[in-house]
Amino acid sequence: MHNVQSVQHQSYTDEIVLFEGRQWELRPELFSSKSRNQSLDRAMDLGLAEDHFSRPVGSFVASDIEQLKMAIEECKRLILELPEHSERQKDTVVKLIHLRLKLQELKDPEEDEPNLRVLLEHRFSKEKSKSVKQTCDKCSTIIWGLIQTWYTCTGCYYRCHSKCLNLINKPCVRSKVSHQSEYELSICPEIGLDRQDYRCAECRMPVSLRGMPSEARQCDYTGQYYCSTCHWNDTAVIPARVIHNWEFEPRKVCRSSMRYLALMIPRPVLKLREVNPLLFNFVEELVEIRKLRQDILLMKPYFITCKEAMEARLLLQLHDRQHFVENNDMYSLQDLIDISSGRLSCSLTEIHTTFAKHIKLDCDRCQAKGFVCELCKEGDILFPFDSHTSVCHDCSAVFHRDCFYDNSTTCPKCARMTERKHDDPPYLKDK
Repeated sequence: MHNVQSVQHQSYTDEIVLFEGRQWELRPELFSSKSRNQSLDRAMDLGLAEDHFSRPVGSFVASDIEQLKMAIEECKRLILELPEHSERQKDTVVKLIHLRLKLQELKDPEEDEPNLRVLLEHRFSKEKSKSVKQTCDKCSTIIWGLIQTWYTCTGCYYRCHSKCLNLINKPCVRSKVSHQSEYELSICPEIGLDRQDYRCAECRMPVSLRGMPSEARQCDYTGQYYCSTCHWNDTAVIPARVIHNWEFEPRKVCRSSMRYLALMIPRPVLKLREVNPLLFNFVEELVEIRKLRQDILLMKPYFITCKEAMEARLLLQLHDRQHFVENNDMYSLQDLIDISSGRLSCSLTEIHTTFAKHIKLDCDRCQAKGFVCELCKEGDILFPFDSHTSVCHDCSAVFHRDCFYDNSTTCPKCARMTERKHDDPPYLKDK
């Protein structure tokens, strides 16, 4: 019977305080406003009012911390022994919380912590948020924003306690992105634990697949194995699987790979026609996007010479995909993800329609730069981005597609340019 009661008490206290874990919480239904005040008053009667640990931080010695630890253990023992849901048990829980906070203050004094720290190319900025939902990337424990100082790298968003800063051995991932802007394009290039000497690929801690002394976790991006401190089972879309298999299912990756992929995702570094040109034969959406991008590049010369288009800042509609107005063969991983979901096709088609409307309908200056088919000399004004036209690769003249391919002669404009070149005086030819 005593064992059953102990189990019940343990279950109750687990809901209030996670002794061996990383956080505690109070159950609101156990503490009404009146009851909470009474509990705090009684907590003061238990010895907290005297505040035996109120000396300046510099005067604390090891015995003070040991006394706090002993008091905490005593509170935990009393909570298990006291009647469940009793007022005395609630009072003891409150005291335990105060003692834990005091102990944490001794371990993490916030004396003149600098606002900016530079370490291993990280630029750590002191956080002002009091959120307790963050986890330290170094020690893998919860960051208590209310009582602990913590920092975040402005480059790669690495978070850690101030006490963990000097223990960091991982350089900032943003520096790797700056110096090595390319993906690993082999699918999970595993080399085996034996090639890693049965150690974590990052911190070199001993690991094994049996979980002793630490579980070996594979990163699907690098193919290497990591310990549980360096690999939190985060997931990310793997570029190699997208390029070769058009597969977008997130896979488990280590922390450093997760940050690297997050920073790389908007960068246009994938040249599909070189890496996997056959992909265009099997993914219709890619063909559609390529045509839209080619049309936008043909529209660009109209906009950069049009005052109205410059004032309307039409090209800035693609500010988040600037590479679309620079080339038509480079893609970012985010582009491919958006193509797969259909979002990019919708947004790019809308932008394409806006651009074409300005050139063909809204702007007289841009309309004047259209072409008349010199082969049939009939029909409407033609533009190089029209779907029924063809463009001469030599002189950029525009014709109806049917006229251009049915015509057995050369391009009329090219013929005139050749004839004019032969008729020019010698001194003009030299120029």
